[in-house]
Amino acid sequence: MSAADGIEPFEGDDRQYTPTRLPGWLQEVNGPDRIQPPQLTRAQLADLSRRNLLVHNDNRDVWHANIGPIDTPQLLALHDSLAEIVESNRHDGDKTKPAALVDAYPGLGKSTAVRDYGRKLFRKQVALHGETTPSGDRRVPVIYIALSGNTHIRGLNAAICRFYGLPTSGNADTLAERAVDAVMSMKTAAIIIDDIHFLAGANSNSVRMANQLKYLANVFPVTLIYVGVGVQQRGVLREGFSDRQTELAQFGRRTTPLTLSPFQIEDDEGRQHLQTLLKTIEQKLVLAEKYPGMLAKDLSDYLFARSTGHFASVMALINRGCLRAIRSGQERLDKDLMDQVKNDAAAEAARKELEAEIAAGLLTSRPTPSPHRHRKSA
Repeated sequence: MSAADGIEPFEGDDRQYTPTRLPGWLQEVNGPDRIQPPQLTRAQLADLSRRNLLVHNDNRDVWHANIGPIDTPQLLALHDSLAEIVESNRHDGDKTKPAALVDAYPGLGKSTAVRDYGRKLFRKQVALHGETTPSGDRRVPVIYIALSGNTHIRGLNAAICRFYGLPTSGNADTLAERAVDAVMSMKTAAIIIDDIHFLAGANSNSVRMANQLKYLANVFPVTLIYVGVGVQQRGVLREGFSDRQTELAQFGRRTTPLTLSPFQIEDDEGRQHLQTLLKTIEQKLVLAEKYPGMLAKDLSDYLFARSTGHFASVMALINRGCLRAIRSGQERLDKDLMDQVKNDAAAEAARKELEAEIAAGLLTSRPTPSPHRHRKSA
């Protein structure tokens, strides 16, 4: 299809980039917010031409796959804590800036939440200081890198250089000098290092890991924001009780641990948070047969059981459910349709136990009705 055929080309709103490279990170930071597709009735869908229906459905698929980040209480609390650490780090260059460690279970959206904070801080700094530095370089207040495998310090320094588009040849010290020059010239104030548990020694030698992170803090005049899984369990923040563990004591004193909790339904506050999340998501769904309470009322217990309160799992379920609802023509979500949707292995492993507790009345995701509401209806 082409304009020559009388049909306007359609690329869709897929945005393919990697935030671990400066061009991709700039696209994530500065990219326009997506526009929610129009909510059409079944009759309006039926009136669309075949091509216009394909375009509308494609727009809906991309929209549902990219809902969020959502300002949950957990995300807002994390952002507040990060701001307190990062934005108070106005120390001169002769002082080491305290770091933050966001340590949480997989699937809670911690990487998305931290990148969202980094995106907002980036925009705030550019709005305050301008897009270019006094020397004429592009201002890059925050950068994002992610580790993989058994990364050593040289590999970590290379990842920072790669982000800035610098050569990655040379030893660890050469790469560090190159990266520091970029940090200084582009006025970088914070470096987000994701998947820090992949740093060499993380699983076997907490002292070695602490030494490597101490090296980074000494070399780079920025706030380091580490994101990882089970890092504290490896003992890297525990103070040492012997001279051999002095490195752990130093690193623990310089690092503030933060976390991101899953949704829980053990009390009304947790249930209310889950209800608010589901109502927010529900408003963002573009399905012809969507109705108030589709998620927050009719599927609340079901979605909690299948996601175990993990944000990534519930979003994957809803995204895939919407795709199936659109392709099947059902245009709404219910238990029968959702039962056909596959989810991650970790969530499915815990599903049966939670479903049994909910069926037995031992758990519910529905908050206790307000007594004021009962008096009013009476």
